[in-house]
Amino acid sequence: MRVICVLAGGVGAARFARGMREVHPRSDITIVVNTADDVVVHGLYVSPDVDTVTYTLADAIDTTRGWGMRDESWRAMESLRRYAAVKPATSAAATTWFNLGDVDLATHLYRTARRAEGAGADIIAAEIARAFALDERIVPMTNDPVSTRVRLAADCAAGSRGEWIGFQEYFVRHRHDVSIEAVEFDGADTAHTVAPGIIAAARTIVIAPSNPLVSIGPIRALSGVDAALAARRDDVVAVSPIIGGKALKGPADRMMRELGVEASVVGVARMYAPVCGTLVVDDADADFADEVRATGMRCIVTNTVMSDVAAAAGLAHATLSATGASRQDGA
Repeated sequence: MRVICVLAGGVGAARFARGMREVHPRSDITIVVNTADDVVVHGLYVSPDVDTVTYTLADAIDTTRGWGMRDESWRAMESLRRYAAVKPATSAAATTWFNLGDVDLATHLYRTARRAEGAGADIIAAEIARAFALDERIVPMTNDPVSTRVRLAADCAAGSRGEWIGFQEYFVRHRHDVSIEAVEFDGADTAHTVAPGIIAAARTIVIAPSNPLVSIGPIRALSGVDAALAARRDDVVAVSPIIGGKALKGPADRMMRELGVEASVVGVARMYAPVCGTLVVDDADADFADEVRATGMRCIVTNTVMSDVAAAAGLAHATLSATGASRQDGA
């Protein structure tokens, strides 16, 4: 059986991947994961989206937060706070806005040590997946450094207009509660990726329900990815992360509005139409199906709220069936 390629980033994608393993052979699933959110914090290299996908597939995720490990404790971070009062004003030591749990620390310690030994992100991700006994192939989008940055807007009180800040500072430190006016993916134009080859060889390509701007956007910004998707357009199916004009988790809807993109399934369709033939939308957006089709995409309407593993499996089944079913019914 040919591989299913999933383009992924964040909690929604991880939950979708967890559902997919219920309806498709795990060894035939390859997940290409956004790494533009990666950050060095407390001296450790952290890859949030890769870890969220890994922990979710391993049933080790904290389902309440949607990130980090289940049954986590925070002794190390609590102890670190004692140094906040003695560090120099210019020091980044004892950072308290980015927490790492005690159990989660093991992953970052391992990744950091392996990077220091010269291992690439792809090798490390595969080793971590094996440590969690996963059969799926988890592939970081690139081994090269790519960083998502956002530019603060005029009405942002957190800094000066036009100031560029890293994504984790925006997402975690400012709790994505500041206005932005632009997004860029520093390093994407020169980074090497194996994603085009994976896309070309896959039976079906799924764009998971992730933020189209800062989760899927960095993957698409890599050289050759959009061309590879466009060449397989009829075999590419995306799941909208926007339901009823809102994102269930995260700032995707607000970011879309701030950057001039309609925060609806129609806005998602317009972003994906050049590279994707089918969009899966929630029952709540059934009335927009014709507008989605007007972008040149097929539209599948189903329940996309992944309230539990069974719901995620149902969405995965509907998504994997979408391209073949759509071609059969001539939509």
